[in-house]
Amino acid sequence: MSAVAWIAVSSLIVWVWLLLGQGLFWRTDQRLPRRTAPARWPSVAVVVPARDEAGMLPVSLPSLLAQDYPGEAEIFLVDDCSKDGTGDLARTLSVRYGGLPLTVSSPGEPEPGWTGKLWAVRHGVTLARERKPEFLLLTDADIAHEPDSLRELVAAATTGTPDGFDLVSQMARLRVVSAWERLIVPAFVYFFGQLYPFRRVNRAGSGTAAAAGGCVLLRTEAAERARIPESIRQSVIDDVSLARAVQDSGGRIWLGLAERVDSVRPYPRLGDLWRMISRSAYTQLRHSPLLLAGTVPGLALVYLAPPVTLVAGLLTGDALAVWAGGAAWAVMAGTYMPMLAYYRQPLWLAPLLPVTALLYLLMTVDSAVQHRRGRGAAWKGRTYARPEAAPDR
Repeated sequence: MSAVAWIAVSSLIVWVWLLLGQGLFWRTDQRLPRRTAPARWPSVAVVVPARDEAGMLPVSLPSLLAQDYPGEAEIFLVDDCSKDGTGDLARTLSVRYGGLPLTVSSPGEPEPGWTGKLWAVRHGVTLARERKPEFLLLTDADIAHEPDSLRELVAAATTGTPDGFDLVSQMARLRVVSAWERLIVPAFVYFFGQLYPFRRVNRAGSGTAAAAGGCVLLRTEAAERARIPESIRQSVIDDVSLARAVQDSGGRIWLGLAERVDSVRPYPRLGDLWRMISRSAYTQLRHSPLLLAGTVPGLALVYLAPPVTLVAGLLTGDALAVWAGGAAWAVMAGTYMPMLAYYRQPLWLAPLLPVTALLYLLMTVDSAVQHRRGRGAAWKGRTYARPEAAPDR
């Protein structure tokens, strides 16, 4: 066999394994588990960290205020040193829309050793615990919830399994409007599911842990047992770290795709998406040059080799390279189609996944370069030069 054929066959083998052996990551049927109304609706405190979110709050905050929840619920919005009037706007929206009680507070700049978001979460959780809520809903300021979202999350946590869940998280449906969002956003969730297959996360006793930080319902008892957020205070990939801490402390976790929870934050340009992804890509690799050196050729073999070997085989008359490269590309595209369907995008985008993967590869390399320059994990005016990687096992 030629070298090109060897590469094509190797890529095909990897894709067959991913198709069958990686927790069926490509399926999109992990939705809130079957649930019923609990006999008693537990109390909930909603904690919303917000930094310069005046553009998002008019859409997201009214959706929280309007939650149709049968039990006691209260919102704690933590203004993380915003410069755009986020806190004042939140108070104005609360007066205008009514609904759930809202408390707005600000903890000041984070202490050394804390990321800004988790410092704000710490402050909000501390305030919430004074009310002794049974559950905490940690949700971002750019997440809009349908009126029954909180009710459905609590029902899933309390009745979705005989013993209940300590953490229920939904991956909010991200905005897909611009051409760049169509190309990159569904792949973001696809790649996340490939790293953390939802089925494995949801299986009792599994060693895989993950959550989606935009929407996490957490038992207060489990948070205290796992020392949330103190135990993960340096984490940039805080959602995965949170899920790991809860699981390691004996909690049962669940993660799935959302149907009625949406992110309203726009990423219309490539630069917007690039910054969002590259700020934590190298953190995922634990800031290891060795892991980066293995990731680059690994991504090339899995995502770039199929179309390249197919074309090379056609040009050189290498039938095996054509067949193996084409088969690998077909399997890749086939596993991507369910995610495109979930995002209501045309399926002809599936064969373009190698292009998207190339962009992600470049973003990962750029993330490493920025880290070396001391500008790693930059977000909203703050830079975390050496943030703690998400714990892995």
